[in-house]
Amino acid sequence: MSQMLPLSGHRIAVTRAREQTPELAGKLIALGAEVVELPLIRISKQIEKDPLADVMLELGGYDWIVFTSANGVRFFMEEFVRLFDDIRSLGLLRFACIGDTTAAAIRGFHLRIECQPKIATAEALAEDLVATGSLDSAKVLVITGNLNRDVIVTKLEEARAIVDCLQVYKTEKTDLAAEPVAADFRARGADAILFASSSAVQSFVDQAAALQLAKDAQRPLAGSIGPQTSETMKKVGMPIDFTAKTPSLDSLVEALVKKLGR
Repeated sequence: MSQMLPLSGHRIAVTRAREQTPELAGKLIALGAEVVELPLIRISKQIEKDPLADVMLELGGYDWIVFTSANGVRFFMEEFVRLFDDIRSLGLLRFACIGDTTAAAIRGFHLRIECQPKIATAEALAEDLVATGSLDSAKVLVITGNLNRDVIVTKLEEARAIVDCLQVYKTEKTDLAAEPVAADFRARGADAILFASSSAVQSFVDQAAALQLAKDAQRPLAGSIGPQTSETMKKVGMPIDFTAKTPSLDSLVEALVKKLGR
């Protein structure tokens, strides 16, 4: 008799943006779960021409470029490739990032990462960059989205770095009211719902009416990927039933298996 997979028979709701869902869904399906996709946020490219032009003209003058998400890498490099035909146009830029997914996106361009903290938080990245001792009067480019916190910029400026920010994408909530996935969630619920960002938590709360569970639907346990997401969950009064040990998808899945798994 074949061995039962750890999440066999469990329905897990995933709240990431549609284009980000496959990575997490794949991990869950491999463990036997049925995945319910609730794309509560949408991520799209948003870059203003003038700031982009300024950054690209000065690209060779930066000492560090900092990425906080794989989306930032993707949208920035799309523009870089559009404007330059040689990877050497990046000059002697040193690369820093948060998280394994972001790191993989950078390595996809055959670029080496010189600073990636063990803990995937903005605070840890800022501290590790400061610890390199390379920031005094250094020029640093931070690639952001519209909802990025300013903790990295603040800490780098305190270390006497000259910091420029370039927003390359925006995160906004979706409206799932008329979507079949929302109807399925309302009717059947799930064993657990996974939150990997504060913006997904906020969107879930804002769409409470569209996601209201039927009387006999399964009420899901709520899982958080890390401190920032947990803080938002607490603020909106959402219970946190399990949390990833470190802010990563693998750790979130491990926490889920520990909570639900066989």
